[in-house]
Amino acid sequence: MKMSPWNQSCHINNPNLDKFDEDVSHNYNSKICLIGSLVREEGHIYSLATKNDLLYTGSDSKNIRVWKNMKEFSAFKSNSGLVKAIIISGDKIFTGHQDGKVRVWKVQPNNRSSYKPAGTLPTFFDIFKASIRPSNYFMSAKHNRASIWIKHWDAISCLSMDHNHGLLYSASWDRTFKVWKADNSKCLESVKAHEDAVNSVVASVDGIVYTGSADGTVKVWQREFSGKIMRHVLVHTLLNQECAVTALTVNKSGSVVYCGSSDGVVNFWDKEKNLTHGGVLKGHKLAVLCLESAANLVFSGSADKTIFVWRKEGSVHTCLSVLTGHNGPVKCLAVEEDKESTRNDQKWVLYSGSLDKSVKVWSVSEMAPIMQNGHEDHVQ
Repeated sequence: MKMSPWNQSCHINNPNLDKFDEDVSHNYNSKICLIGSLVREEGHIYSLATKNDLLYTGSDSKNIRVWKNMKEFSAFKSNSGLVKAIIISGDKIFTGHQDGKVRVWKVQPNNRSSYKPAGTLPTFFDIFKASIRPSNYFMSAKHNRASIWIKHWDAISCLSMDHNHGLLYSASWDRTFKVWKADNSKCLESVKAHEDAVNSVVASVDGIVYTGSADGTVKVWQREFSGKIMRHVLVHTLLNQECAVTALTVNKSGSVVYCGSSDGVVNFWDKEKNLTHGGVLKGHKLAVLCLESAANLVFSGSADKTIFVWRKEGSVHTCLSVLTGHNGPVKCLAVEEDKESTRNDQKWVLYSGSLDKSVKVWSVSEMAPIMQNGHEDHVQ
């Protein structure tokens, strides 16, 4: 399998990285440490989401569990399909499943520990309504039959939310991403985005949408309106490689786009420089499976069971730490600001979910010193 096309930057030159300790993290300072682990032997962890003081975990047991202060707070269960993605919008929780459905749940206003099903995307009524008109059908190559455009016909791989416009994005192995109105569950658009499974979709704060696929490409989509009609137009292809794109994230300001690949490399682009390629972050031995960002920090989780913590300063990315302790691939990440965070020492709580059936909780400070023999990744 071919590596990413950009190889200007050096591999992290640190002999310690070849000696992964399965029990503790490679922390060279107290600014980054393991807080604890959440373990419930019922399924591999595929998805995480956090809001306020609650953590949501999804697994192949079909359960969505809710945790508070590292203790189980609540749980709710879908009828079918392992939980591959979770996203929260107001009092609604959207979950994406292996069976191609997006399910909607609502927290009860008088009981925060009670969650009730609030529907499925698309709704049964919308499917029935769409099925009446022949123009709503297309030929599904995989199933060799006519399919309704508002419905995903393969696993949901990722969910993303444009909170400013109330738009939910769902990416699927059926090679499309779909756009939904979060308040009424209407499917507004279906985009045939790639030539293979869409593994990741990210809606940026500036209205730009990024998609990454098993076909090796990262695409940039601009949202446009013509009257009341909305559509997403392809404006750029950032990456075209042989190995699969497995994860995407965009920093909070939307200024930097990060892409993880099956070759273990993280590429990044600078939007303030017209999305010019900024370089690569290397260190993982196996595929990057998930990415997350917070302020100047970027986290990458991998099939090699580790999590790399990177800090961006200007155009330089420095590896602060390599977190170890999981006994299986790190499948998902979520991050929230630590309550003890201050202006002089911004701290974050990082959650990592793994196929070892556990979630680990880490404390990460932006003021952490550089790890021993750490490498600054800088590409002009």
